[in-house]
Amino acid sequence: MKTAFLFSDEFALFDYGASHPLKPYRLKLVSDLIQAFGLLDAVGARLVKAVPAKEKDLLLFHDREYLDILSALNKGSYVSGAGHYGIGFGDNPVFKGMYDWSRIVTGASLQAAELVDCGEADIAFNISGGLHHALACRASGFCYINDPVIAIMSLLKKGRRVMYVDIDAHHGDGVQAAFYETDKVLTVSIHESGYYLFPGSGFEHETGKGRGEGYSVNVPLPPYADDELFLYAFNEIVPPLFDSFKPDILVSQLGVDTFRTDPLTHLRYTSNGFCDAVRTMKALAPGWVALGGGGYHMANVARAWTLAWAIMCGREVPDSIPEEFLEAHRHEGFGNGRLRDKAFIEKGEQKELMRREVERVVVFLKAMVFPKIR
Repeated sequence: MKTAFLFSDEFALFDYGASHPLKPYRLKLVSDLIQAFGLLDAVGARLVKAVPAKEKDLLLFHDREYLDILSALNKGSYVSGAGHYGIGFGDNPVFKGMYDWSRIVTGASLQAAELVDCGEADIAFNISGGLHHALACRASGFCYINDPVIAIMSLLKKGRRVMYVDIDAHHGDGVQAAFYETDKVLTVSIHESGYYLFPGSGFEHETGKGRGEGYSVNVPLPPYADDELFLYAFNEIVPPLFDSFKPDILVSQLGVDTFRTDPLTHLRYTSNGFCDAVRTMKALAPGWVALGGGGYHMANVARAWTLAWAIMCGREVPDSIPEEFLEAHRHEGFGNGRLRDKAFIEKGEQKELMRREVERVVVFLKAMVFPKIR
């Protein structure tokens, strides 16, 4: 198995602001923990330095006038009219280097797609990627450039058939919108219901339009859904659709804001359910472009994506995080110093109500979507 880990020290140099929940520094934690376990020395693994995307790459999806605004904002000062594009307040602040940040994240996703497409890697992992909310001419949900869409579009240009699987707590709305009317990409998003969480979309009846009817698949989960309910939905939906669609390449968004200790969401997964899903994706995919995504508890991000990389490389790792790493990052929330979470399963009447709701959605999708996928 040939694996590629996309990274740049520049990832950690960008800053959305002290009060903003998305901390690019978390990516350095992931890299440091992976190296502390010696996982970049795995047989077949390689470290690939991320390089920024070019403007022509960004134009695969985004409007030129929008890119002009991002470029003008790169110095960190507000530019008149930026608010029209969703920039300058709340989720999407103006900060120094914001266009540079977006270009290097997207460049890494494009590199990952190219490495897998040309056969230099069976799996390529860009932990900085997965910024799935950005629209063609508008920033949204911490995302300015939609790197998953651009990576997928680069593969479509080469005639590839792509399946996109998104397990972030938030619906992958920007990716869905980009491919809502095509049957060349099958998008699957398993997320907390939009009734309770941004962006307020991703309901099971959103199944595509025109030629794309049936090729957008959404599994909204109720708040407090645990590993058991997540894996039930994942296993009932993803492998059968993969077998029907038969993609050349799997692109996945591996957000870990789904964990029960994440400060922004209400799902209750652990590293156990997350890793089971990662193992399944590895087993299914003929070629796999893995992207990062959400995750606002710094230690959760580092632990989960280190475990994911170990699975990608076929390496077993001990549960104790190396002391040297813990000493260097003692204030980042690593708690008991364990890599894996203890098992956690909800019980009681609330669990049964959640189970019935998830089963209802799965039955709906099997009836309304499965027959259309070919």
